[in-house]
Amino acid sequence: MAKKAETVNMVEQFAEFKELKNIDKTTMISVLEESFRNVLAKMFGTDENFDVIMNPDKGDCEIYQNLRVVPDGEVENPNQEIGLSEAREIDPECETGEDVSKQIFFEKFGRRAILNLRQTLQSKVLDLQNEAKSSKFKELEGEIITGEVHQIWKREALLTDEDQNEMVMPKEEQIPSDSFHKGDMVRAVVKRVDNLNNNPKVIVSRTDDRFLRRLFEQEVPEIHDGLITIKAVARIPGERAKIAVESYDDRIDPVGACVGVKGSRIHGIVRELRNENIDVISYTANPSLFIQRALSPAKISSIRLNEEDKKAEVFLHPDEVSLAIGKGGLNIRLATMLTGFTIDVYRDIEEGEEDIYLDEFRDEIDDWVIEALKDLGLGTAKSVLNASPEILEQADLEDVTLQHVLDVIRAEFDE
Repeated sequence: MAKKAETVNMVEQFAEFKELKNIDKTTMISVLEESFRNVLAKMFGTDENFDVIMNPDKGDCEIYQNLRVVPDGEVENPNQEIGLSEAREIDPECETGEDVSKQIFFEKFGRRAILNLRQTLQSKVLDLQNEAKSSKFKELEGEIITGEVHQIWKREALLTDEDQNEMVMPKEEQIPSDSFHKGDMVRAVVKRVDNLNNNPKVIVSRTDDRFLRRLFEQEVPEIHDGLITIKAVARIPGERAKIAVESYDDRIDPVGACVGVKGSRIHGIVRELRNENIDVISYTANPSLFIQRALSPAKISSIRLNEEDKKAEVFLHPDEVSLAIGKGGLNIRLATMLTGFTIDVYRDIEEGEEDIYLDEFRDEIDDWVIEALKDLGLGTAKSVLNASPEILEQADLEDVTLQHVLDVIRAEFDE
């Protein structure tokens, strides 16, 4: 009875292979044969004189050992040779010097051999599953998938797809306001597949720029059909994003198509991104015009470009400076990310107004301090003196440093 049970277990191994997805029949047979040969090699010292015939449809296999017939009493290596009398029990017409095939009944070799085979098969099954998973998700990199939240930890969440493949979403790949519960269905983009020691780890993301791109492709048919192209994306996940689009058909307004009637198309994307504000702008190859559009809703008075160094000096009416900078500097950061230009914002100096650009103070004020103030749109001395304490706080300067700046600037005007 014990041997019968072991034989059934062998058949179950074939059944396990039949249930594997993404593994073709040829591969299955090859791996099963390799597993049997590995065990045979351990038992007999070699597998070279064995024929292994797989019958996956029946759930079994046939094994034959090819042995050279030698005179009785002259068998030196029973794993390679067989005596004439024993050989004629297999083939009554065989003669010495010929080969006969002796059938091997694997289950007769005992529990250890069966256990060895089972462990080898399980290892091969795992390898095949990992290879299939890695291949599947490599092809899906950059695409949106839907997963069910299986477990949540402090630094990451574990998701599973419909085939129970596990996917990991680290905390930094989650939108700051994301809040998941076990059982939630979550959309994310496949960011990458880490494959260490043939153990694939699928990383998914909701903060990757490609997630925003794919959402627009799903919501805007003109993008999906190639009539509108997404030229650039800039995101500060959960806060704000800018996306530049271009139409290949003059009859199509790319911005209007992406927003939809009364915002119908973009509203779904905003909700998916936890109310992330999205600015859609029309792309242009003219860098000056592109920067102006990227700084929207601010209206620029003039702009000075250094295309070689990818730098832009933008001049605005004093009332427009705060719009160009945006809350917490978001607008100018996104415009810089979108256009690829380092953007310095300056307040227009009106005719007859006495003012000095901050760059003139580099011999008395550290460069990094000046750059921190310019990032807030405070490019002139008067703009710093007239700025509210709330705006100056955003420069993240120590009180001593800020006071030094103010003292230097005031001294210039007192003179």
